[in-house]
Amino acid sequence: MNASPSAVAAPEEGRGRAVAYAAVTVQAIISSLTYLVARRAMADLHPLPLLALRFAVAGSIFGVMLATGGRASIPPRALWPRLLLLGFLVGPINQGFFFVGLSYSTPAHAALLYALTPTGVYLLSLWRGRETLRTGAVAGLLCALAGVFVLLLGRGLRAATGPLWGDLLILVAVAAWVVFTDQGKQLIPEYGSTRMTAWSMVVGAAWVMPLLFTLDRETLAHASGTTWACLGYLGIVTSVISYLLWYFALSRLEASKVAVFSNLQPVFTAVAALVLLQEPIHWELVGGALVLIGVRLTQRS
Repeated sequence: MNASPSAVAAPEEGRGRAVAYAAVTVQAIISSLTYLVARRAMADLHPLPLLALRFAVAGSIFGVMLATGGRASIPPRALWPRLLLLGFLVGPINQGFFFVGLSYSTPAHAALLYALTPTGVYLLSLWRGRETLRTGAVAGLLCALAGVFVLLLGRGLRAATGPLWGDLLILVAVAAWVVFTDQGKQLIPEYGSTRMTAWSMVVGAAWVMPLLFTLDRETLAHASGTTWACLGYLGIVTSVISYLLWYFALSRLEASKVAVFSNLQPVFTAVAALVLLQEPIHWELVGGALVLIGVRLTQRS
């Protein structure tokens, strides 16, 4: 007796979701290192020209990908208003405010604030009627958010509220990332995750290219090898690989389930800071456990 189409499709769908979960986990690891790498690069380069260089690298790579894709890689005219919005969100707003905010704040604070992404995405999806109110998802989000606050406040309130100006700028970046995720998710079924990533990043690069005029060529010429390595990481690993993984996961999973993995970034950042900067971990163990439990609860719901 032949298996029904639904029975055959179920294992395939399960494997596809497992691959998507693996992809967004790798994306979270990449993003957690991005905070440390970007902060190190700012030791030699101002945030704005660093942002422009990052998008110049990523935009060039995505431009080559699109150029080799033929006419199918040219976005339809009706899509341009949405692409201009996505590019503006991911370029000047998300990454622009992130880079400037990080120059005043710390990698740990940035990772913690980006952990608010799933809350924003889920609430926006609820407001738009795309998702229903689920007790398990709410409990998972609250648990993960509690872990974020433990991570943030574990070393004392004074340490948590220090770089307030930078934190406020990063919050603007987080809000832009929430809208970018929500808007991009709507277009993936029709155009595919790879094309949407490439189109968004090329347009985002066009938005920030004027910032190249702020670049001090002498400073760039005397930049250390470490700074060039950081720029390569930001331009290739973060801006190409990470964004492709993010949109790929969005093509297989609900936006809120993808976004909740942002809660893993503070944990990974704390571990990276321990290994690379020898920063001790204390309350991060408790906060990290709550974050992991929250992620699990959200996925099960």
